[in-house]
Order: sequence, then C-alpha cells, then structure tokens
Amino acid sequence: MNVVRLIAIRESELSVDEVRAAVADPGAGGIALFAGAVRDTDHDQGVTGLSYTAHPSAEAELRRVAGEIADKFGVVAVAAVHRVGDLGLGDLAVVVAVSCPHRAEAFDACRALIDELKATVPIWKHQRFADGTAEWVGSP
Repeated sequence: MNVVRLIAIRESELSVDEVRAAVADPGAGGIALFAGAVRDTDHDQGVTGLSYTAHPSAEAELRRVAGEIADKFGVVAVAAVHRVGDLGLGDLAVVVAVSCPHRAEAFDACRALIDELKATVPIWKHQRFADGTAEWVGSP
C-alpha cells in the first residue's frame, strides 16, 4: 500500500477526520496530527482574515516533501492538505498527519512534515489586519 495516502491543495473546507482516516492503519500504534487554523492576532495586530495562493507546482512539491518525511522517519502513512483562497478566523489552513508504529516517531515525523511544508512548499499567505494594512508571508 502507498505510504503517501492523501496530498491536496484545495479551495474547499478541510477535514481533520478525512486526514486522520487517510493515515489509519493496523500497523500504526501512533497517529500524530497537526491542524493549523487562522488566528485573530499576529505581530501584536488584530487579523481580520487572510488568503492563500499556491504556485501550480505546490501539490507536487507537497507530495515530494511527504515522501521524504516518510522515508526519513519510516512512517506507515502520511497525509497533508492545504487550503487556498480566502479564509476567515478559525478556518483550517492546513492539516497534516502521520502514522507510525510508535508515538515518538509519529510526533517527530509530524513536526518535521509541517516544518518542511512551511519552509519549502510554494504557498503564500496574504494577511489582512484590523488597521487596514496587509502583508505577504512566505512569498518569493
């Protein structure tokens, strides 16, 4: 069975249950999941909303990252979805999960997955603040 089970960049609402189900496996004693949500404050400023834009290569890059994490940590299964478009406060922007034989590896692999995704996958955030200003985060 394929270790990289779910990879997607989508405009629709994300589901924690979908991502968790994608990595469920009888050989996995530990499942670690991270869900990133839009928060109401950043840089000590109120946030009113944001939008994400992805390069056309983002999904392929996300798949590459997931495969590398799977190889490095020996995971049973990995899944990652990221949202694009306009998001409001509390909306899920990203959900990633890994399953491993044991919890320690699952925690380590999940953290590495979200960190590498944020560092290398070409997805950019346009954040709008309550004072009317805005900023791009992660743009080239």
